[in-house]
Amino acid sequence: MKLAFFPGCLVDMFYPEVGIAAVNVLERLGCDDIDLPKEEICCGQGLVNSGYAKETAHVARYVIDAYSKTDYDYIVSLTGSCMNAIVNDYPPLLADDPVYLEKLEKLSKRMYEFTDFIVNVLGVTDVGAHLDATVTYHASCHMTRFLGLAEPPLQLLRAVDGITYLEMEHRERCCGFGGTFSVKQPEISGEMVKEKCRTVIATGADVLVGADLPCLMNIKGALSRMRTEGELDRDIEVLHIAQVLDMGVN
Repeated sequence: MKLAFFPGCLVDMFYPEVGIAAVNVLERLGCDDIDLPKEEICCGQGLVNSGYAKETAHVARYVIDAYSKTDYDYIVSLTGSCMNAIVNDYPPLLADDPVYLEKLEKLSKRMYEFTDFIVNVLGVTDVGAHLDATVTYHASCHMTRFLGLAEPPLQLLRAVDGITYLEMEHRERCCGFGGTFSVKQPEISGEMVKEKCRTVIATGADVLVGADLPCLMNIKGALSRMRTEGELDRDIEVLHIAQVLDMGVN
């Protein structure tokens, strides 16, 4: 089985440890032929969210070419929002380009989000991980609303040995990041992430887990500010689910 890995910009630039953890997990599950194309770049989500359709179309063609040069069995995306941009945002951008629409259709059929791939392609829910912690989970907008992947992350998380899972109220509510939304509407975005953080704190969990790095970066920053400002009296660790699945494995 030959896989292509699509980590996303935040992994490439800020959180390489998350990408390393994800590859470790996949390799332990028997995926020993994993490729990261040298041409891999940003999916262009920020551009398309800001209305730059023409500019994003150029990015879309480049990404499609990068992941179509080799006949991969599957393409695994580590970030749900990036995958959503490719499979759902690209088609309208390429509506007048039948050649690339056909390439995109072939690519999309082979593309899976990380947790979805493990649960529904590999057929695994218990990866053998161990973590002694109380944990809660944030369900991101792109994972749940656009990709329809509410259950795979939770199936994997609840199977981790040692975890005490604490349900978060309104776990599916937006954290307020929304890519460029947080830049264009900082006051609204700031209030939304504060609300999310308060629901995290209310669970009493020591660890917040998610499957979409943009959300986790946003929430982690807000929790840090609340700790500094005295609104939070304890540390809450923020982890991508790939990091949790890579813990405590012999």
